Order: sequence, then structure tokens, then C-alpha cells
Amino acid sequence: MKRLLQIEFIKLWNNKASRALIISYFVLLTSIALVAAIKFDIGPVKFHLAEQGIFNFPYIWHFNTFITAFFKLFLAIVIVSMMANEYSNKTIKQNLIDGLSKKEFILSKFLTVISFALISTVFVFVVSMILGLIYSDYNEISIIFSDMEFLLAFFIKLVGFFSFCLFLGILVKRSAFALGFLILWQVFEGFVRGMMRWKLFDGETTDAIMGFFPLNSMWNLIKEPFSRLSAVQTVADQIGEELALDYHVQFFEVLIVIGWTTIFIYLSYALLKKRDL
Repeated sequence: MKRLLQIEFIKLWNNKASRALIISYFVLLTSIALVAAIKFDIGPVKFHLAEQGIFNFPYIWHFNTFITAFFKLFLAIVIVSMMANEYSNKTIKQNLIDGLSKKEFILSKFLTVISFALISTVFVFVVSMILGLIYSDYNEISIIFSDMEFLLAFFIKLVGFFSFCLFLGILVKRSAFALGFLILWQVFEGFVRGMMRWKLFDGETTDAIMGFFPLNSMWNLIKEPFSRLSAVQTVADQIGEELALDYHVQFFEVLIVIGWTTIFIYLSYALLKKRDL
């Protein structure tokens, strides 16, 4: 496994575009710390975002994993480009000639996907821990290490999404078309949701069905964190609205994403095995 990973990372690091995207991705993950510096001071109105509780433990685990998940598109580009380069540069054929089996080839790509997701999760953990220790009002050990389920959900979400991108890269062979297909699939899921809500079911039933679609299932792993903020809760109370939402990571939603990840990796292998390279 170590050998397979070394091969993949050498390929990626020697590609200038991939190297630039990977560096940009981790710079963006770090840039969430800049949110702490956002201040507005307009006359009597003083607003410091860090003082609104977004970096309080354990809320920070929820907030940071939700926000940083949006940056995953950078690594999605790297993954589909990685597959496109294998075909355009004919390195996939050369690897197979040199003795790498198709199963080992897919395994090397999946290990890369897991590595990206794991490194991202560790990175978010470190940045969040530093920000929390600086700005959080609560620093008890039991509070700091509660709600860590969001980090696990973040990791599974990235593995699922990157596995989907890997499958699209193998299916389409060209990075631009693969990314286009990814966007079209997002539009398709939105269209299906709209049609079901309009013609067939109520909102709750529609959401339950859409939870089995790949991109929606990944989105559902980490619910939006903004309505948890005390300021939002206060406003809701003042206008008579009750925000009693369940923000916890649900086990069955984790299983759905793991199921899709398995399907995408299997289809990638089946597709590669069937093709005459």
C-alpha cells in the first residue's frame, strides 16, 4: 500500500496544476482562521464575529466542518484531473505493462482519496483546536472533546464525494467533462427534488427519499450550523418561532454514504476491468 501511495503522490506533485490546487486547498482550509478577524465598528454598532460564539467548543466542530466542506471542489478537480492525465499521458497503460494489476491501480486511487480526506480532517481538527483554545468561552476537557462526531462525518463525506469524482474521472476520461457531469448530476438531484415536492409528496417525505441520492446523502451528513447560534435562537424566540432541530450526525445517513462509496469504487474497478486499455 505504501508503494501504491508513493506512486500516486509522485505523479500529483510533479504535475504543476495539481500541486497548485492542493496547496490552494489547504491554504483555504487555514483561511477560516481569518473569520476571527472580521470586525465591524460603525458608530454605536460594534460587531466582532469571533465573539458571536462560532469558535466556542463544541460548536466549532460543527461550524468548521460544515464550512470547510465547501472547499472540497479543489480536490475534486485534482482527482478528476488525475484520472484524465492517466488516459491522456497513457501512464495507466504503462503502469499495467509494468506489472500493476487493475485492482492495484484502483486501490492506489482509492488510497489517495482516503489520504486526502484524512489529511483534510486532521488539518481541520488542528485549526479548529487552535481557534477554539484562543476564542472559546468553554475550555473544559469534556466540552472540548464532545461533538467530535462531526469530524468523522466530515471524513466520510469527503471520502464519498472524492470516490464519486474518481468514478466520474474513469467514466468520462476528460476532467472538464467529468466536472460538467458532476454539476449536471447536482442539477438532476435538484430537479428530482422539485418534481417530487410539486407532484408527489410533502416536504418531509421528499427529503427522506432524496436522502438516498448520492450528493444529497453527503450533504445531509453535516446539517447547517447557523440556526444553533444563540443570536439566531434569540431572534427566533422574539418572532415566536421555535428552532428545535436535530443537528447530530445520524448513523443511517453515515451508512448511506458508505454504501455509495462502496458502489462508486466497485463501479470504477468494474469499468476499468471491462475496458480494453
